[in-house]
Parts: sequence; C-alpha cells; structure tokens
Amino acid sequence: MSGNHHHHHHHHAPPPSGGHGRAFAIGIALNSAFVAVEATFGFLSGSMALVADAGHNLSDVLSLVIAWIASALVARPPSERFTYGYKSSSILAALANAALLFVALGAITVETVRRLFEPAPVAGGTVVAVAMVGIAINTITALLFMRGRHSDLNIRGAFLHMAGDAAVSLGVVISGLLILRTGQLWIDPVTGLIIVGVIAWGTWGLFKDSVRMGLLGVPDGIDHAKVRAFIAGQPGVSAVHDLHIWPMSTTETALTAHLVMPGGCPGDDFLHELAHELEHDFGIGHATVQVERAADASCALASEAVV
Repeated sequence: MSGNHHHHHHHHAPPPSGGHGRAFAIGIALNSAFVAVEATFGFLSGSMALVADAGHNLSDVLSLVIAWIASALVARPPSERFTYGYKSSSILAALANAALLFVALGAITVETVRRLFEPAPVAGGTVVAVAMVGIAINTITALLFMRGRHSDLNIRGAFLHMAGDAAVSLGVVISGLLILRTGQLWIDPVTGLIIVGVIAWGTWGLFKDSVRMGLLGVPDGIDHAKVRAFIAGQPGVSAVHDLHIWPMSTTETALTAHLVMPGGCPGDDFLHELAHELEHDFGIGHATVQVERAADASCALASEAVV
C-alpha cells in the first residue's frame, strides 16, 4: 500500500485544573463537609428529602473529584505502554461515577417509598435550616467556577452541577416550610422522590454518554456523514474509506482516515490545512490521514464492513 502517513497534532494541553485547582479543593472540602452534616441531620430529623439531597450533593462531590483527578491524569505525558497517556481515564471515571450513583439512588428510593407508606414525624425547622446552609455552600462553590465556565467544559460542568444543587436545596427549603405550615408528612418523601428523579435523569444521561464513549462511539455534536463529506470534498480526493472518529477523553476527539488521491498527496500544506479545518469546524484535534494513489480495491480496509 503506497502513500503518505501524516499525523497532525494540536497542543491543547489540558484545561487542567490550571487556575482552578484551588477552586476544586475548596469546593470538594466544603461540599464533603456539608454532605456529612446534611445526611446526619436528615436521619436525625426523619427527612428523606434531606437524605436524598445529601445523595445529590455527594454525586456532585464525586463529579468534582473526578474532574480534578482527570485533569491531572490528562496532563501526564504518554509512555511506551500508554501511548495516548491517561486521557481515557476521564471516560472510565464517568462510568464508575454513574454506576455508584445508581446503587446509591436505589437505596435512597427504597427508604423514601417506605416513608411514603409509613409516614414519620419530620422536623421541618431543621430541614429548612440545613437546606438553607446548602443553598449558601452550593452558591459559593458555583461562584468559584464562574470565571472559567465559558472556556473549559469540565469547569462548566462543575458550575452547572453546583448551581443545580442550590436550586434543589431551595426545593427542600420549600418542602420544609410546607411541612411546618400544613403538618402534612407526605410532603417530605414526595420531595425526596422528586429529587431522586432529578438525579436519576442526569445519571442516566451520564451513564449513556460514558458507555458510548467507552465503546469509542462518535462524540455528541460531531456528524460522521458531514465529516466524511467534508474530507471527500477536498481537492484531489476521489474517495474516503476506513474513516474512524472516537473520543480520546471526555474532551478530546481523534480521527483516522484513508484518502484516495490518484494524483498523489499535494504536500504538507494540504495535510496541515485539512487537520486545522477538522479541528476548527468539527472539534477534532487529533487527525491522522493516509493518502493512497491506487483505487479502493487495493486497500484491505477499503470495505466499510472491515475494521
């Protein structure tokens, strides 16, 4: 098989913790302490809404830890054994996070449903006080990540998680006030189930995305057909085969493809420009292309049924 092998790599180093290492540390410390306090008072006050919210906050503490660890691992250089470095660790971590959350959600749901059929006294005042502390802590943590939320996907995720937690805590405050006003004990477990539903919805999305990434599926936001059409439309390209697009991590995407160019490769400028446009237009930062002058039939990987 004759042709040119070219790899174009853009150095977008990890948006790593960079200037956000301190924000991660503070956010994790504050929220870990609050999870312990909220879970304790949830059980003491008999409030499943507080317990469920503690589970929600714990999930986001795990997310912060994962984002921080992943940013550190992604920054590590490749080795002879791990030629891509540890970029995929963020995908494995997301999958583990989703699995742990489903286990926790199952336990919380069982207890919440039991409380729905066997109502128990709830200390509404305690629920309100603890949830208000939660609003304050989640708001402070969200503000720590506000600065970088537009330039870094991981930071944006952390910001949205914390802002969402503040909103959930507000819902718990409202349920506590309603219990104090009406004395209706069913309000607490129903609030707990709503919170579980909100977490389950987000966790299912995380699980699906991480499984798809683990199976090297084309990342969301990238249209495989459009990428193929774009490459096939380049000057001198008569066909494209063995095209693969996959996630190297939760934030970086790679591509390989064979280009049939009867006239041969025009040169490095063509390859550099193609790699630049793939990154600019499709967010694919690691492109490797092989140029072939012969017809498709001469390549063992020409068939779309062959990997």
